[in-house]
Amino acid sequence: MNSTGNLAPNRGASRGTFIQYRARHVISWVTGILFTSLSTLIVILVPALLGALLVRSWTLVSAIPLPRLLIGTEWRPLSGAFGFAPFIAGSLWVTAIALAVAVPVALLGAIYLAEYAHPRTRTSLKPLIELLAGIPSVVYGLWGILVIVPVVRQLAAFTRTDNPTGYSVLSGGLVLAVMVIPFILALSEEVLRAVPQGLREATLALGATQWEVVKHVLLRQARSGIIAAVVLGFARAFGETLAVLMVVGNVVQLPRSPFDAAYTLPALIANNFGEMMSIPLYDAALMTAALILFLIVFSFNFGARLVLRRVGGTDDVSQ
Repeated sequence: MNSTGNLAPNRGASRGTFIQYRARHVISWVTGILFTSLSTLIVILVPALLGALLVRSWTLVSAIPLPRLLIGTEWRPLSGAFGFAPFIAGSLWVTAIALAVAVPVALLGAIYLAEYAHPRTRTSLKPLIELLAGIPSVVYGLWGILVIVPVVRQLAAFTRTDNPTGYSVLSGGLVLAVMVIPFILALSEEVLRAVPQGLREATLALGATQWEVVKHVLLRQARSGIIAAVVLGFARAFGETLAVLMVVGNVVQLPRSPFDAAYTLPALIANNFGEMMSIPLYDAALMTAALILFLIVFSFNFGARLVLRRVGGTDDVSQ
C-alpha cells in the first residue's frame, strides 16, 4: 500500500512489484466482468425460457381459450380435446402427499442433527444424507416399484378403491417424499446451526429446557430459512419426472383418493414428446403443459418470497 492509502505501489517500487500489482488489477477486472456477465445471463435466462414456451404454445392457446384448457378434463388429442385438469390435479396430489410426509420428518431430523446429536453422530450421518440426495431418480423409481407399490397394494386391499394395483398418487407421493427429505433436512440443519450460539446460552441461562430453546428461539430465528428449504423441496417435488412416472400409474383421470392412479404434467411431457407430432396442435399442447408447469413453480416461489419478506420483517425473538 502506498503513502496515499491505495494498493498501487509507490514510485520507488521495483519493476517486479509493479508487474504484480498490474497482474492483480487485471485479474480483479476480468473476474468482475465474468461474474457480471454470468449474473446477467441468469437474469436473461428466465424471461427467455418463458418467451420460448409462450411462442411454442401460442398455436394452442390462440385456438382454445386458456380457462377451457386449464379446467378441461378430456385428453383426446386425435379429437382436438386438450384438457390439462387431470395432469394438474395429479401433480398437486403427488406433491401434497410428498410434502405432508417429508416436511415433518425432515424438520425433526434437522433439529436432532443440529441440537441433540453427538458431533460424531452428526459427522457420520451427514454424508449419508448427501448420498441420498445424489441418488438418480430412476433408482428411486425402481425402489418404489419393488417396495412402495406392493405396500400400497396391501393397503388398497382394505379400501373400496377401483385401483388395487398399488400404482397410485400415494405411491408417487411416498417415493417423492423420500427424494425430497434429504434436501429439506440438509438445508434446515444448516439454517438451525447458523443461529448464534449466544442466543442458546442466554435462553438456557434463564432456566429454559433444551426443547424450549428449540421451540421459542431456534425455530423462530430460522423460520425464514426453513420456509426457503420447503420451497426448494416443493420445486423439486412438482417438477420430478422419472421416479413419479414409474409408480403413479399414468392414467388420465381426476384422482379422488390417494389410491387412485394419476398422470402428472412432467410425466405427460416425458412420455409423449417426440411421438405423435403429426397430430395437429399436439406439439403446442406439450409446450403448454411445460408452460403451466413453469408458471405454477414460478408463482409458488414468488408467493414464498413474499411470505419470507413478511416473516423476515416480523422476526423478533423477544416477541
